[in-house]
Amino acid sequence: MDAQLERRLRELLDRDAIWQVMQRYARGLDRLDNELARSCYWGDAIEDHGHFVGTPDDFIQWADGTTLRFASTAHGLLNHSCDLQGDDAYCETYYTFTGLAPEPPHLMSTGRYIDHFQKRDGEWRIANRVCIIETQYELRDYEPSKQMPSAYTADAPCQASRDREDVSYHRPPVPRRPRI
Repeated sequence: MDAQLERRLRELLDRDAIWQVMQRYARGLDRLDNELARSCYWGDAIEDHGHFVGTPDDFIQWADGTTLRFASTAHGLLNHSCDLQGDDAYCETYYTFTGLAPEPPHLMSTGRYIDHFQKRDGEWRIANRVCIIETQYELRDYEPSKQMPSAYTADAPCQASRDREDVSYHRPPVPRRPRI
């Protein structure tokens, strides 16, 4: 393989590994999978997340306390840029966060993760993060049960849960709903 192709392949693999960290982070927070979320950070990282600045372990504990008031959350990862510089990468990832509470108000937030990733012993993780919260909305008038009928019933309940019982952890996913 020629050197240029090898360099380009390494760059693509590094970018993919960094994107996988971002996806694990969002999934870990949404499923309340602290081990998965924690695996995205180096132990000496600093997380600056608006009202919180501290270590990854303290951030995950803080995030749990903040998001437990919601019945469900979703982190959508959007535009992602990545400036690779050897074993350092400087990334910006736009996000949309929604938190559906048992009762209003619900929360929607948009912003950007400004990350410094480092590759240590062949693995990429977050070394430092600043979360920029661009907008934040409280939704008070939205009640899902009054806006549209639910797709779920007592006989065919939703398979989503905020833990390792969520269907996304099943290998393979096993339908629990009756066939239509």
